[in-house]
Amino acid sequence: MEGRVIGPGPYRATKLWNETIQLFRGGMPLRRHWMHFRYYDCTFSGGEAADYLHQLLRHNCNFGPEVTRYQTLQLLRKFLKAHVIEDIKGRHGTEDFEDNSHLYRFPSLSPLKSFPSRSLSRNSTDLPRLIRWDDYEELPQQENAAPVRSTGMTSDCWTKRHSVAIGDVHECKLIRRKDITPKQVDHIWKSMTAAHLQRVLGLTTLDGVLNPAHVKGKYIVHNVFNINKSGIVVLDNNDDDMPYWVVSAMKCLANWPNGNDSKQPVYPGFERDILKTVADYYQRLKEPLLTFHLYEVFVNILSLLQVQDLATEALQVSTLLLPPPNRRHLQLLLRLMARVSSNSHLLSLNDTIATRTLMVQMFSPCVLVSSDEMDLDELLASKLVTFMMEHHNTIFQVPDKLRRQVEEHLSHFRRVQQIKYAGSDTDFSTSPAFYKQISRVGSEEPKVIGTQTPLQELLEGLISDKELPAKDKRKRLKQFQKSYPEIYRNRFPSEESRAAVIPEKNPRVKAHLMFFNIKKPSNPFQRSWSFRA
Repeated sequence: MEGRVIGPGPYRATKLWNETIQLFRGGMPLRRHWMHFRYYDCTFSGGEAADYLHQLLRHNCNFGPEVTRYQTLQLLRKFLKAHVIEDIKGRHGTEDFEDNSHLYRFPSLSPLKSFPSRSLSRNSTDLPRLIRWDDYEELPQQENAAPVRSTGMTSDCWTKRHSVAIGDVHECKLIRRKDITPKQVDHIWKSMTAAHLQRVLGLTTLDGVLNPAHVKGKYIVHNVFNINKSGIVVLDNNDDDMPYWVVSAMKCLANWPNGNDSKQPVYPGFERDILKTVADYYQRLKEPLLTFHLYEVFVNILSLLQVQDLATEALQVSTLLLPPPNRRHLQLLLRLMARVSSNSHLLSLNDTIATRTLMVQMFSPCVLVSSDEMDLDELLASKLVTFMMEHHNTIFQVPDKLRRQVEEHLSHFRRVQQIKYAGSDTDFSTSPAFYKQISRVGSEEPKVIGTQTPLQELLEGLISDKELPAKDKRKRLKQFQKSYPEIYRNRFPSEESRAAVIPEKNPRVKAHLMFFNIKKPSNPFQRSWSFRA
């Protein structure tokens, strides 16, 4: 009954669905039942199915003992609708599951879901490419443009290109970088947030978990910076916010019994009507607050709930991906649920179940729902919403590590400059391989940032190149010394060290002087010796 652990990864919700069906079909006791004056073999009653599945889910490592019988019945209704089970007359789909002696059976066809034959989006195995200070390709023109594959330049390729530059180009000039644009800031936040989420989930790829086209950099930036003193998102457009009467109802219930600022007449059951008003608004939303696109992301986070710090960090990152109105509405809802659950004056909101359980059951379908009706929404949503309600004060904070990484990247990106080689046949505006960014650090001489290792390799390559003529080698080394004096000085701290690896230029002696071993006269006007008799 425990089954296997379904860890984070692509299509986790589908894997959980198939795993639950396999355990249910493989373990549900089947026997002969008498009904309607006849026997039915290999059948089970609705009550027997509810009892067995409830115990199966409670002992399953992917769900846990907090699964209620109500949630089990909801899942059995989905099983009947998805033709996982059918009644003894073969009916399914439109029928309602009955928790009594009504008989059901398993159909002969397999009800398991199939996995998508291809990824959610083309090239979705790659994260949005990060803007680096040695990369000057333009960003995609559209927010939903396909991500560009990041290709690093090998050392041989770098050496080949730059050896050409050093050999043929005699001058270089310093170019100040243009100011970073808001679109570039959005792109950096998008790429680094997606990469951070992938690391927290422990995945090698987000393919099948998150479609990069659904990640909006402007949403992330807004959720990070446009907040009030309480840490709640502030919207630019008030039309995207909740109606005033919903906000008033939430304030009234959160501060009960002292929250009736409107001085409305209070009657027995008034707090129940206020709760129903709030619930009706959230239940009429066209899309769950965590959105359909991010469903797989939050389902994967469920596997991390046993490690509180890891799950909290994953939720901190994933909630940054929400549209700002969704994030604001979710923050306010979770705060309300937490305050109502801990309010001793609201214990009478329901006569049969506890207030905390009522809040989870009432609002879970508004938070996490799959676009596919046949899914484990009730089980997964209630488990996630319970955790979010208990830790709502921390999951809406921006992770310090992510913020620090982005700020350092942006800071370096803003202060860097470029060295551009001039006079080459290569079009440098379209060839980023010839650009190297530098930063002025306390002096007028530019110092190369992050490129010392390739330049050192280039210098050693020039020194050890036996096919290069000595004349050309000395010429290129001289140009290297002029362009990168500090690296050259580190390699040749003295004349002796330079002479040991660089061939010296041999002095030329005129042929006739060398042949007769005659010294050249010091007086240029002195008559030369006559060779005639």
